[in-house]
Amino acid sequence: MKRAALIVAAGRGERAGGHIPKQYSRLLGRPILRWSIEALQRAGVEDIVVAIAPEHAEIFAAAVEDLSVRSVIGGATRTASVRAGLAALADADIVLIHDAARPGLTPAIVVALTEALSAGAAGAAPGLPVADSLRRVDEAQRVVADVERDQLMRVQTPQAFRAEALRAAYAAIADDASFSDDLAVVRAHGGACVIVPGDARLMKLTYPEDFALLERIMGGERIVCVGNGVDAHRFGDGDHVTLCGVAIPHHKGLVGHSDADAGWHALVDAILGALGEGDIGAHFPPSDPQWKGADSERFLRHAVQLADAAGARILHVDVTLLCERPKIGPHRDRMRQRTAEVLGLPIERVSVKATTTERMGFIGREEGLAAQATATLDRPL
Repeated sequence: MKRAALIVAAGRGERAGGHIPKQYSRLLGRPILRWSIEALQRAGVEDIVVAIAPEHAEIFAAAVEDLSVRSVIGGATRTASVRAGLAALADADIVLIHDAARPGLTPAIVVALTEALSAGAAGAAPGLPVADSLRRVDEAQRVVADVERDQLMRVQTPQAFRAEALRAAYAAIADDASFSDDLAVVRAHGGACVIVPGDARLMKLTYPEDFALLERIMGGERIVCVGNGVDAHRFGDGDHVTLCGVAIPHHKGLVGHSDADAGWHALVDAILGALGEGDIGAHFPPSDPQWKGADSERFLRHAVQLADAAGARILHVDVTLLCERPKIGPHRDRMRQRTAEVLGLPIERVSVKATTTERMGFIGREEGLAAQATATLDRPL
C-alpha cells in the first residue's frame, strides 16, 4: 500500500512566543518542521505534503532545504488546511495527517498506525492514557462534576486513515465545517477508528516552556549563556535621538554611521557575545556604505536570526542608558515594547532603565551618551 503524509503547518504559533512561527523555530539545532519530515521519510512514506501559510513560503523553503517535500497553501482552520492537502495527494492508499508542532515522531509510530489500518480500521491515532484526575468546572472555575478517567485517552498525531474513508468523510462535511482533528471527521462519517500506544515524545509544542521539556525528553542538554554589550555616541546636530527603537525629541542628535541607536547597538553586542559571534562591527562594518543611516532594527533582527540558527533562545535582556538628557522615563515603556516586538519576547522579559553620571565625564558634560546591555540565552550544549 502506498503511504502519503500531510503535515499541517499553516498556523502562526503565537502562544509559543518567538519572532517566527513555532514550526520553524529550532529544536536541538534543527527546524521543528524538519524533524517530522525526516521521521516520515525514514519510515518509508513516499509522498509528503505540507500545508503552509502563504506568508511563510520563504521560511518554509529554508527549513526544508534539500528535502523531498511539496507544499500547498493551507486554510484558516485545520480542517480547511487538510482539505487543501488532500487535493494534492492523488493516489495514496494510506494518508497520515500530522501536526507540525509535534517533532518527536518516530518511524515506530508510523509502523504501528499502518498495522492498525491493515487489520481493518478506517482510522488510527497514537494516544496516551489520562493520568491526572479530571473535573468539570463552570465559568467561575468552580468544580461542578467529577469526570471518570477510565478509558479516556490523550490523542496525538499523526493520525492515519484509509484514503478512501478519509476522502469520503471530508466530502460529506460542509465547506465551513471545523473539527478538532481528523479522527473526529472520519468518525462523524461512521468510520471505525482505533488508538495505538502513543509516545511522550509526541507532545505538542504550545507554550515557550514546552521546548525545554521536550528537549529533555529527547535527550538534549542546554546551557545558559550571558553576553554583555557597551556602546557610546557623541551628540551632534539634530532634533531627536533614537534609543531602543524610539525617536525622542531633543535639541541634539547622535553622531553615528547608522542611526546611532546606542541602546540597541549594545544589545546586539550582548546577544552576539552570548553566541560567541564577535561584535556588531564585524557583522556591519562602519566602513561599508550600505549601513549609512541604517535602522538599527535590522542589526537586532540579524542577531535574533543568528540565535535561531544556533538553536538558542533569548530568555531575557536588560538595557541601561547612561545620559543626563533627554529624560528616558517618559519613553521607557515604549522602548521595552519595541524591543520585545523585535525579539519576540513577552515585555516582562525586557528591561530598559536609565541613570546619569552625576555630571561627571563626557556624559555629565552632555557631550554624548552611552548604553550597556546584558542578554541571557539558553542554547544546546
